[in-house]
Amino acid sequence: MPRATAADAAETARRILEVAGEHFVAYGYTAASVDEIARAADVTRGAVYHHYASKLGLFTSVVTQMQQEVAQAVVDAATDAGPLDALKRGSHAFVEAITTGGRARVVLVDAPAALGWEAWRRMDAEASGVHLQDALVGIGVPDAARAATAALLNGAMNEAALWLAERPDDHDARDAVHAALDRMLDAVASDI
Repeated sequence: MPRATAADAAETARRILEVAGEHFVAYGYTAASVDEIARAADVTRGAVYHHYASKLGLFTSVVTQMQQEVAQAVVDAATDAGPLDALKRGSHAFVEAITTGGRARVVLVDAPAALGWEAWRRMDAEASGVHLQDALVGIGVPDAARAATAALLNGAMNEAALWLAERPDDHDARDAVHAALDRMLDAVASDI
């Protein structure tokens, strides 16, 4: 049997990751099955472990990918905007991106439990958290207040995302979150 090329291996890893993401969204980390993921990806269980070492390794890769997708949405929304507009656009984009495609369950509920709080916080800080910090620098939040301000805004947006995830079709709730977020961000900016 011929050996798989690097391109074949990359495609297999990508397919496993895609299917795993769907399974973690649908079933949660605990109930998702590596056997079912392998079957749905049309690979062996051994192929899953070859590419991701463990169920936790696979889950970590899914979380990382989702966090990168959210961070990219933040960057895309904030590009070419003034400092306060960049903070607002990026924050609104975060709420929209994290509440799309089941990401809130995976990134905000299962990830802290499965990965541990410290690992999850580090991953969050390296993804969209860095863009929030940059936006706060941009509007002039002093160094001494920046970490606390970022923690408060991050927590508020995460809680709002979880609240919205429980109300996926409630457009009034979504509008209320965005209006409240604007009021919070205006208050942060006016205090500088």
